[in-house]
Amino acid sequence: MMKGRETKETILNAALGFARLHGLEGLSIGRLAKGVGLSKSGLFAHFNSKETLQLNVLQRGVEEFLEAVVRPAIKEPRGEPRLRALLDRWLRWAAGDGSRGKGGCLFLGAAVELDDQPGALRDYLVNSQRQWISTLARAVTIAQTAGDISPDVDTEQMAFEIYSIMMAFHLYHRLLRDPDASMRARKAFDKLLAASR
Repeated sequence: MMKGRETKETILNAALGFARLHGLEGLSIGRLAKGVGLSKSGLFAHFNSKETLQLNVLQRGVEEFLEAVVRPAIKEPRGEPRLRALLDRWLRWAAGDGSRGKGGCLFLGAAVELDDQPGALRDYLVNSQRQWISTLARAVTIAQTAGDISPDVDTEQMAFEIYSIMMAFHLYHRLLRDPDASMRARKAFDKLLAASR
């Protein structure tokens, strides 16, 4: 029998994979418990409620995203190289580069599920997405300071457009199964950069 922390980690990893495939609302306590070899009450002992489990899943997803995308990208040289690294790592992560298992983007699925649902889950998701958008805008500001982006460019607008490129990528890649989705996203990003110099 696994002990406390190890058991909780196993549950969270399984729940994150399940949520990518079925959404946060689709998290089935019974199936999840069976998948990790626990009773429903044994699983609940670690989280006390489905909402607490869902919040922990969102938190785990954010940590995974930071580890795979943000932290490595911000180690790149300031300016355009860092912006490109953010997009490149985000594309690979979103495409399911093997590091995160099967299923779609946890955050996009959660955004659709939670957009009209007030509460702690929506609040956490909104905050995490605002932080990510702020990171993109800061990277644009840094690129301006480095001389790679015009100082006249609205950093918030450029962050919006980068995010928009990724939303289109998700649709083309996941739903439409367009084999050129990544190329299209990179081409759109290149055009955005060229127009921002």
